[in-house]
Amino acid sequence: MSQDDDKLQNVRERIDALDAEIQRLISERADLAYEVGRSKGQHPSAVAYYRPEREAQVLRGVLERNQGPLSDSEMLRLFREIMSACLARQEPMKIAYLGPEGTFTQQAVYRHFGHSVLASGQPTLEGVFEQVQGEEADFGVVPIENSTQGVVSHTLDLFLDSPLNICGEVELRIHHNLLTHSRGLAGIDRVYAHQQSLSQCKGWLRRNLPGVELIAVSSNAEAARRVRSAPESAAIAGLTAAEIYGLPVLFSNIEDQKDNTTRFLVIGREPFSPSGNDKTSLLLAGDEGPGLLHALLAPLAKHGVNMSRIESRPAPGGKWEYVFFIDVDGHAGEEPLRTALEEMNNAGGNCRLLGSYPRAVMGRLPGEDREES
Repeated sequence: MSQDDDKLQNVRERIDALDAEIQRLISERADLAYEVGRSKGQHPSAVAYYRPEREAQVLRGVLERNQGPLSDSEMLRLFREIMSACLARQEPMKIAYLGPEGTFTQQAVYRHFGHSVLASGQPTLEGVFEQVQGEEADFGVVPIENSTQGVVSHTLDLFLDSPLNICGEVELRIHHNLLTHSRGLAGIDRVYAHQQSLSQCKGWLRRNLPGVELIAVSSNAEAARRVRSAPESAAIAGLTAAEIYGLPVLFSNIEDQKDNTTRFLVIGREPFSPSGNDKTSLLLAGDEGPGLLHALLAPLAKHGVNMSRIESRPAPGGKWEYVFFIDVDGHAGEEPLRTALEEMNNAGGNCRLLGSYPRAVMGRLPGEDREES
């Protein structure tokens, strides 16, 4: 055996020893997580053991400790899966999401909860809310806004009458791919995709497939389903849909904006404690009157609370009346937001807390753009 072979064998032995130690430590962690669950008594659902604020703190620690060579996104993915598997030892959580299987919303589920959950695709946003409210699911995941297409108005509207809480957010970099059995662009005569995806790829489509019929469907997963038996057609979808429906990727990352990101909300039945880096979503409404919105928002400025987002929606049943959805920094149970909310509730309108939740944990090192889920 040569000197190089001896060196390689030594490296492999060290890797084997490290693998054994990693496995032992993961098993020890799983045992400790189980002890945490047992200390809380017997509960009928896995949701009783889930603490998103604690998970957010753990993941922030992963980012702070990471010195490479693996990127932030890879390290976050590994630790999410470890935590997901440890939690599932109690009982797998049930997560409803806007389906069908293969959508970006399903990817957001696994990005946030890991793969050790029971994910159930629902045909409508209403279905996701109903599954969570009816306790058929522990949590739901719904899209709320896209960096290029703006807010998902229907999701906002559902919060008007829903008692559910926002208890998490997920940010997912969206990469679109052209999926087809055709061996080249010349063999494609139609492209299926969700309308938003067609809009997000319109420049690429105009340059590379001019004159080809563009057909909007209910989801990119539905587009992939149609194309799997139609070699003259193509679908715009993610890599998960490509795997599920057995479609080759002819071109990848065809979106016009390379920082194309969609934000999703996690909805549940109960509020959660502060994580140390939180956001709060509010719904503001009231009778028409001069200065009402200013009066409702004034306490935020007074107490130095930053407002990061505001959206208006028509109020149900009121012509030319509006409700406002806002996001602010901080947790409703902590100062200075707690005092600001008290003053907002006394301003004469309606200030409804939709939820306080950990800010999305995102890795920013090279490699994040490469990973889709």
